[in-house]
Amino acid sequence: MEHRKKRKTGPLVLLMFNLFIIMVGIGLVIPILPYYVEAFNATGRDLGFLVAVFAFMQFLLAPVWGRLSDRIGRKPLITLGMFGFAAAEFIFAFSTDLWMLYASRILAGTFGSAIMPTAMAYVADVTTEKNRSQGMGLLGAAMALGIVIGPGIGGWLAEQDLSLPFLVAGIAGTVAGVVSVFLLKETLSAEAKEEAKNAEKVNHFTRMWRALTGQVGFLLVLVFVMSFALANFTSIFGFYALKRYGYDPGEVGIIVAVTGVVGAIAQGTLVGRLTKRFGDERVVTGALLLSAIGFILMVFAFNYATVMLTVSIFFLGNSVLRPALNSFISKMAGKEQGTIMGLNNSFLSLGNAAGPVLAGFLFEVNIHIPYLVGAAVLLIALVAVKVWETKREHEAVDSH
Repeated sequence: MEHRKKRKTGPLVLLMFNLFIIMVGIGLVIPILPYYVEAFNATGRDLGFLVAVFAFMQFLLAPVWGRLSDRIGRKPLITLGMFGFAAAEFIFAFSTDLWMLYASRILAGTFGSAIMPTAMAYVADVTTEKNRSQGMGLLGAAMALGIVIGPGIGGWLAEQDLSLPFLVAGIAGTVAGVVSVFLLKETLSAEAKEEAKNAEKVNHFTRMWRALTGQVGFLLVLVFVMSFALANFTSIFGFYALKRYGYDPGEVGIIVAVTGVVGAIAQGTLVGRLTKRFGDERVVTGALLLSAIGFILMVFAFNYATVMLTVSIFFLGNSVLRPALNSFISKMAGKEQGTIMGLNNSFLSLGNAAGPVLAGFLFEVNIHIPYLVGAAVLLIALVAVKVWETKREHEAVDSH
């Protein structure tokens, strides 16, 4: 089985390429979404809802898609997700009324949520447990690079026409879908599909509750904490930089781009080596500590160089944390890779929705509080991980 998986690792490169294209497509629209919405005479509340409805659809449907990928295979879900994403971007580009923007975001969240859990399950199919973290890291690096490059391209395209970035995103998604149809190989065996089809059928919320109360439950809560912290940090950073340092969008963009590249390099080169040397548990705790330090240091940064350094520290910690945590969850998922990775994506989306809401509220109280609260949440998570590890070790000893 190990040998068979090693011969299958070639398709991982193609999957990375597809996800890179998709993340470039998503990144394209980030800098111009507020201006595009304003053209429809919409309010800031509408912008918030347009972001939230995307995350909510991902939270709701990611486990459904993940479970479906266990039953019918990875390739159909990845392909469908990419074509669905492309359709949503085309609708956004050609929208003539506000309701069409909402319909586009609902569609994007619906089909976008099919891609991530299935891609993670795909990585689990083509890697061994030993190199699982490295596979997740490469996947994360491709996505991080796409999301960093995308906004720059989007800003340039928007100068020609506000709808052009959405058209290009739709074309990128279509290209990725076509590539998937012809070149992406299916990795799930017929036996595994049949076993998944014969598995007990329970509703989404029952399955989520079982996962939360099972052995992987703590790690799913940790995924929520991780995404909550990242969304808390990034959602308010531009406003923080403006209020405290007077930075313009260009200066903020350079910081985000540089730190994004740092994160992508870390995911692509460091994660596999670190987990092989120290194990998933130690890498997760170390990354939590580094992310918390980045939060705290942000409050003490005093010029452009120190801001760049502190943001890099945070992104380095978070970039190592994500694939290490995904690998850890994947190893505990057993034969339910798609299902568990779908739940993983649900908790990720929940954190992405909750982080900006709390950060915005706390920012109104004091601009430093979002970062201090983020640090506190991560440090509490670090202590919880140590307690959880100790409990697992004692249970392992008792079982022997």
